[in-house]
Amino acid sequence: MSFLSSFDISASGLTAERQRLDIAAENISNSETTRTASGGPYRRKMVVLEEIPSTSTFRTRFNSLLNRTASKGGVKVTEIVEDQRDLNPVYNPDHPDANEEGYVMMPNVDLVKETIDGMSATRAYEANITAFNAMKLMAQRALDIGK
Repeated sequence: MSFLSSFDISASGLTAERQRLDIAAENISNSETTRTASGGPYRRKMVVLEEIPSTSTFRTRFNSLLNRTASKGGVKVTEIVEDQRDLNPVYNPDHPDANEEGYVMMPNVDLVKETIDGMSATRAYEANITAFNAMKLMAQRALDIGK
């Protein structure tokens, strides 16, 4: 792994954590949405992250460079899935989406969980920025050695 690939790894982490934060914000903003374009109540979304393995052997590294598919490691968002947990029935007979018994099916979004997910994504984002800045400082110091 080259020194400069560390920047790519941190950048992939920054991108993934930004996506996690965006999804947490979307979940919070739709926590009261009872009707979506698909017809039912909003369902909580979750981000699935996957490791981008770095090429370790000479043969795989050489072949990936020839094909311009060099993998430097990091993380990527593979998909965004809907949480299939049960929706929350709330008694509100005056609501336009209430059923015959007066219950409205509300989204399966837990505001505390979404807040914690958002805080976790923010902390991971900050950690990636710290690592990026540390690598930048090391590169600057290495260039100063040559002066």
